[in-house]
Amino acid sequence: MSQLSRRQLLAGSALAWPAAYAAAGVQLTVTAYPNVDQIIRAVLPRWESQHPGVTVRLVSRQYADHHTAMTTALSTSGHLPDLVALETTYMGGFALGGGLLDLSQQPFNADRLQSEFTGFAFSLARNREGRQVAIPADIGPGTLLYRHDLLAKAGVPEASLTDSWASYVAAGREIKKATGAYLISHARTLKDIMVRCSVPADGGQYFDAQNRPRVTEPAFVQAFELARKVRRDGLDAQAVNWTPDWAEGLKRGRLATELSGAWMAGQMANWVCPNTKGLWRVAHLPEQSFAFYGGTYYALPRRAHPMRRELAWSLLQALTRDRHVQLQAFKQEDAFPALRAAQDDPFFAEPLPFLNGQRARLLWREAAQRIPALRMHRQHKFADEVTNSELDNVLEFNKPIEQALADAQRVLEVRAAR
Repeated sequence: MSQLSRRQLLAGSALAWPAAYAAAGVQLTVTAYPNVDQIIRAVLPRWESQHPGVTVRLVSRQYADHHTAMTTALSTSGHLPDLVALETTYMGGFALGGGLLDLSQQPFNADRLQSEFTGFAFSLARNREGRQVAIPADIGPGTLLYRHDLLAKAGVPEASLTDSWASYVAAGREIKKATGAYLISHARTLKDIMVRCSVPADGGQYFDAQNRPRVTEPAFVQAFELARKVRRDGLDAQAVNWTPDWAEGLKRGRLATELSGAWMAGQMANWVCPNTKGLWRVAHLPEQSFAFYGGTYYALPRRAHPMRRELAWSLLQALTRDRHVQLQAFKQEDAFPALRAAQDDPFFAEPLPFLNGQRARLLWREAAQRIPALRMHRQHKFADEVTNSELDNVLEFNKPIEQALADAQRVLEVRAAR
């Protein structure tokens, strides 16, 4: 390949793929999960037309199955794809596990791309050595969705929900008394978002910079205490998100608020509870807190075939650095763009009918810009499971919070040493 062709490819050029590769017939394998796979499919016709002789085989599995399969593939180097989509929650394990290619190195030089992306999202995909191992495609700015009609019936202003976490719970009592609606689906949701909002700049949610668990810190104590209060006051429906009970609660006006990522508004509008169109509004999280809630990254497996690596990098760039692609993904799949250049489009100022004409994307854009950088730990998923288990012990069996968190701390200390 000529040096000119190589530079064009690495820059994501739309110029024709070299004839030698076209004649050979190359197949690129990409793995993803639902919704993300639709975004990739939409990009492929144009990208393949720019790379004659190259075809893309897209393998899509359900969310959990996909990440389990990728964990196995990266650890065993068996059935490796050329390009892989990964969700934010799993980034810690993959970034620190050594299975992903270092994109900071030549010829990728991914560090130069940092200014193109929302700050916290780019930083999330760094390994222990500060090397970039993935590029963000979409992000999930945290947001508070609330039923305007239920608040009006209870005489509760929006400020009562957003002033503080304590006032949020107090407002829930007023709403429940006046309307019978629960404040939230599950107390665990409140704990999750409170903990996520408490992470210090460039810190970790469950582990600090020295690899020490931080679950006995005041932020976790406060989150557990408020979750317990919600349960004792009967303010949560005890319905886990994405279950039929949760969906029915949203459809029937039995849930007054939802704490989630910005993408949730689209999910609710399109299939969860479209019958509630015009009744919902959004606001920043309580206490002017800012946190991410989900997102998608693309990475190159380190041991994938090197002859297809430049092709995979080209497709990765088409999915992450193309303003048009990012905006189309946002419009069609509610994938909030991580690319800064895509965040200044007039589309952001358009009113959302589901939110009664509220220009919510502007609020979400502000939230995205204010989310602090976070370090993901390879034991993040395990830490999630441990703390949730201990919260269940508190909520269901009245285990003292201090003991629950101390027990979680001990388990995570052992796991962190592995």
